[in-house]
Formats: sequence, C-alpha cells, structure tokens
Amino acid sequence: MTDPRAATEALLQARRSRDWIAVLPDGARPQDEAEAYAIQDAVAAALAPEQGGIAAWKVGAANAEAPPFAAPILAGTLRFDDSPFAPGFFQVMGVEAELAYRMGRDLPPRAEPYAPEEVLDAVASLHPAIEIADTRFMGLNTTDRLSHLADQQSHGALIVGPALADWRGVVPTAQPFILRLNGQVAAEGRGGNPGGDPARLLHWMANHAAARTGGLKAGDVVTTGSCCGAIPVPPGTAVEAEFPGIGTVRTAIG
Repeated sequence: MTDPRAATEALLQARRSRDWIAVLPDGARPQDEAEAYAIQDAVAAALAPEQGGIAAWKVGAANAEAPPFAAPILAGTLRFDDSPFAPGFFQVMGVEAELAYRMGRDLPPRAEPYAPEEVLDAVASLHPAIEIADTRFMGLNTTDRLSHLADQQSHGALIVGPALADWRGVVPTAQPFILRLNGQVAAEGRGGNPGGDPARLLHWMANHAAARTGGLKAGDVVTTGSCCGAIPVPPGTAVEAEFPGIGTVRTAIG
C-alpha cells in the first residue's frame, strides 16, 4: 500500500527547495486514482495556509469515452486579471487555452447523484481561461500518470477571463479558439478538447466533489481541459487565448 505521507512530503519539499524530483520515493507512488487523490488532498491542506483554500478545480479525460480525472486549484494560483507572473514563479511552462465554468450556487453532498441538467442550472457563467501547466517533477510527462495526477495533475496557475452569463447557446465542441504567443498565432481550431464535451466533465466533477470534498460551491471555477495541448513557452512570453463570442483572456510570464 502506498505511503501518502512520504509522497506528500516529497512533493512539498520539491516546492520548498525547487530541487525537482525524478520519481516519487519507493513505496510512495500511487497505485490507483484514490491514492493519487489522497496525496493531492494532503498537499493542498499543507499549502492552504500560504496559498488559501480550494477555489477551483481542473478536470479532464484522455478521450470522450474515458473516465475523467480531477485536481484542486488553490486560491494562490487562481487569477482573474492579467497581472504578470514574477520570474521564477514556475519551473516549466506549458500554456493551454481552456473553457471554464463558474458556479452560481452550491452543489452539496446528497444521497443521489446530480443529473447533468442540475449541474448546468447551477452554473453562473462561462469564461475563457489560460492554464499554465507546471510540475514538481523534472518535466511534464516525465514519470508515470498517477504520480503526475498526485502532483496536482501538473497545475501551475489558472487565469480566468471575462464572464459570459448568457452561455447556454455556446456549443463547446464547435467553439473556435485562437492561442497567441507574443502576438503570433500558436494554435487555433474548433473544439479540440480530448475529453469531448466539457459539460460531461463538469457533470462528473460536480458528483466527484460532492463525494470527495463537500461539493462545488458558489464562486468555484471548474476548468475543463485544454483545446490545444500544453505548448511550451520560455520566460517573457505574453499569452492570449481568444474564444470568439465568449471573450479573450491574457497573461504574461515573467
């Protein structure tokens, strides 16, 4: 059985020392998603005094039929403005254009699962978002999948753009997007989320959170996976993700 304490301490020590790790210690590598989530929760609890509590979630899936997976996002790495990140804030940087939902009311734990339409009815707004992927390992995708899941599913920061309250007419699987780096188009397309319809992922996330952490709460943001994959960028990059008809979000990496 995995020792979650050893895994938690290894990930926290990597954050403190910036001495990035190749793999988790022997006996500390999660063997299933439940163990990975236990490590996520322990790391989040340890970081909460300095980074605040859970204010958002990231959810994704390998393909449109695959079971989703999730990771918490703390308030300290969630932004609603374009203020630049300080040099050295990240180890590695992969930028992703994403769609994010913000909840308008709580979805607390209950005996029966939430139906898809109940979850959508609880959404206040849809947002363009940029996630910056980062890792406490030597690099992105350099160790096993469950270890990266335990490491907050390679989360660095989430930048949330303007709210679209009248979002019901948006079809995410056909939604165009453009990702620009320093003003130049780096990726564009329609839809592109490997997990399929983000509404499927949001519905799963609502029930996952209800069982795991007390449920989604009003104000929580759920970002639903990359439309273009993580594109590596160097320090000094200006990033812009445009979703026509929804909005544009920007950030700068020091």
